Amino acid sequence: QKQLMEFGGGSVQPGGSLRLSCQASGFTFNMYTMSWYRQGSGKERELVAAINGAGHLKNYADSVKGRFTISRDNAKSTVYLQMNSLKPEDAAIYYCNAVFNVMNIWGKGTLVTVSS
Repeated sequence: QKQLMEFGGGSVQPGGSLRLSCQASGFTFNMYTMSWYRQGSGKERELVAAINGAGHLKNYADSVKGRFTISRDNAKSTVYLQMNSLKPEDAAIYYCNAVFNVMNIWGKGTLVTVSS
């Protein structure tokens, strides 16, 4: 079946870096727009970054521009989120999402904590 599995969450100090990965299976990965969303404690889920199927169109939330980079490797069916200069307000559960036409697939999320 269609699945997304996130990896790479953890605890980091402010100013640190983490790289999240999302492994896809069960669907034609390069046809899907891939996104990272996050949901902080007591907050609504928000879009962090998105990348189109070919990997040449990207967009970012204003709050992460210049700090986060989304990328994908279609040969590995994997999307990445490189997070640098992390701030306490970046702490959240990060979710991977895949969309193509009416198909909308979510991963279970990975927790990122940012504290000193």
